[in-house]
Amino acid sequence: MTSTIGILGGGQLARMLAQAGRPMGLKFVFLDPAKDACAAEFGEHICADWDDEAALRKLGQRSAVVTFDFENIPGSSASLIESLCPVYPPPRALYKSQDRLREKTMMQKLGIPVAPFHAVNSRPDLIAAVEDIGLPCVLKTRRFGYDGKGQMVLRFQEDMERAWQIHGEHELICEGFVPFDAECSIIAARGKDGQTVYWPLTRNLHREGILAISMVPAFESQLQASAEVLIQRLLDHLDYTGVMTLELFLKDGELLANEFAPRVHNSGHWTINGARTSQFENHLRAICGLPLGETKNNLCALMFNLLGQMPEHPSQQDEDQHTLQGIHWHDYQKVARAGRKIGHVTVTAGSEAELWARAMQLAAELGVNQELNLDAVMQGMSGLRL
Repeated sequence: MTSTIGILGGGQLARMLAQAGRPMGLKFVFLDPAKDACAAEFGEHICADWDDEAALRKLGQRSAVVTFDFENIPGSSASLIESLCPVYPPPRALYKSQDRLREKTMMQKLGIPVAPFHAVNSRPDLIAAVEDIGLPCVLKTRRFGYDGKGQMVLRFQEDMERAWQIHGEHELICEGFVPFDAECSIIAARGKDGQTVYWPLTRNLHREGILAISMVPAFESQLQASAEVLIQRLLDHLDYTGVMTLELFLKDGELLANEFAPRVHNSGHWTINGARTSQFENHLRAICGLPLGETKNNLCALMFNLLGQMPEHPSQQDEDQHTLQGIHWHDYQKVARAGRKIGHVTVTAGSEAELWARAMQLAAELGVNQELNLDAVMQGMSGLRL
């Protein structure tokens, strides 16, 4: 019997979940206030606000299980649906991830290394935090920030007043600035029975706070093992079901946690084409109580985001040829807007040298080197083996 999966959110992550679920015989219903939600073509779209009780009840009643594709779902909405059907990941994980102070406090208690931090609710709090942590440091809103939004780096004393003028009306957290050697993420899936699988530790590069590129393999097995230990503590503590991502900084051979995402993640898009089982399929397997699939990477893989304006899309014939050459095009069918994630391209190859060559070839063919800033990205990703 076909099961229906409800998803709170109808963006590209929900879209890719549905694309992974169709071959599994799953159906989908999405709740999203956007009339043009890009996942809608893959199921029923309930167009309503996140706190619309009638719409939430409709979603819960039509679904065998409900999940979500971003963190900022109201806790009351998740609780209402949980009274009607199972919700995975558990709303407790959602609650912890929605507030950076709760998140960092939990990690600290679990022995997961983090940068020093202080709650900031007033100017005196900010002054005390900066005196304790030192400059540079990072002032962030405790809620709602993503892709670099809602945060400022404080490098000089005079930055404090400007930061307070911009963000002072919010609850804030001040964190130590980490001069990292690399950014990375570990993605894991945990089943209802506690079985856990991990994808390779992924090297990430951000541009202006937005993920530009992710690549595997990039790290030695010792770091992989360390990252698995850290994310397992979170998974077990939260009695988690589904896919989780832990974003990390690598500094002087040690890992520091930045934040976790209780969902599938942009840095795991390479798994669609580069791993035996994608993060999207394993998330569905976990929440449906099915055995988890193998996560080993079959090939070297490099994913880069397409932002703002889609480059000229190749014809179907050209796209098929690209796939044969290890170039995999993913168009989210979203309206173009500056800075918006509207697609990604994953390049796969049998070696790192072949991977770089294919990526540069793709940039030349599509004429997107300027849009992707690919030369700078490649330079920033050099010396990957850490």
